[in-house]
Amino acid sequence: MEIGFIGLGNMGGPMSRRLVEAGHKLTVFDTRKEAMDKLVALGAQAASSPADVASRVETVMTSLPSLDIGMKVVNGENGLTRGNRIARYIDLSTTGSRAAVKTAEILKARNIVQIDCPVSGGVGGAEKGTLAVMTSGPKDEVEQVRPALEVFGKVFYCGDKPGMAQSMKLANNFLSATGMAASSEAIAMGVKAGLDPSLMCDVINAGSGMNTATTQKFPRSVLPGTFDYGFGMALMVKDVRLFLAEAEDYGIPVEVAKAVGSLWETAMKENGEQSDFTELAKTVEKRAGVTMRAAKKA
Repeated sequence: MEIGFIGLGNMGGPMSRRLVEAGHKLTVFDTRKEAMDKLVALGAQAASSPADVASRVETVMTSLPSLDIGMKVVNGENGLTRGNRIARYIDLSTTGSRAAVKTAEILKARNIVQIDCPVSGGVGGAEKGTLAVMTSGPKDEVEQVRPALEVFGKVFYCGDKPGMAQSMKLANNFLSATGMAASSEAIAMGVKAGLDPSLMCDVINAGSGMNTATTQKFPRSVLPGTFDYGFGMALMVKDVRLFLAEAEDYGIPVEVAKAVGSLWETAMKENGEQSDFTELAKTVEKRAGVTMRAAKKA
């Protein structure tokens, strides 16, 4: 299948690589030449702009870090809507349903079909092809591109309305953000009481408190003190903000979400937008007066 791919970052890089390795003919674009060079070395073709991508292929995928960048790529001066061949737009980014609906309206006016397709599973899932791939849009269009999407992981069809997959993704990411925040506070409490944080994770993972923070994020990035999980603090804060906005739109009470959001905002202020999202644990440590690190082996 001929596919255009725009955005070759932490997630887009490995996803686009998997498409090439699966035999799809890829045309790529990124503002960083070095990112494109890696894909070109594997057999992809480099484009000069989103418009250039959209003039070469019918199916274009994007994996982008922010709403502003996404809108510029879609409808900017050299955006996808300036291309003359594109017929199908697959957005792998997390934008929220508001942006998805707005983008779908812009594209519909130009006879371009939008498929919302946010993914979950982190950089590791993108590398291994084990992501949860959430889709919404015309079902026949989703089925047409399913073989390509299955390269990324397990595909779920959420519905035919623009934004439905985005709502699913925001619910998932809010739970992920909450798990990281709650686990940080729980383990900090245990360490303050004299417990070993590694032991705590082992016990929690054998019990009912298990979540992806205790099974993956703490063992891999917090306990060793590397804070290199590969997902940006600003991206997690963006997702929590989007969840809060969407919940407000639907009139859903969000007492827990507001508290979680406040902690993430504080963590970003203290650690910086470019920090790894696991550095939220540093903010909790600072307030608790503890350090949640694995004991050094003798």
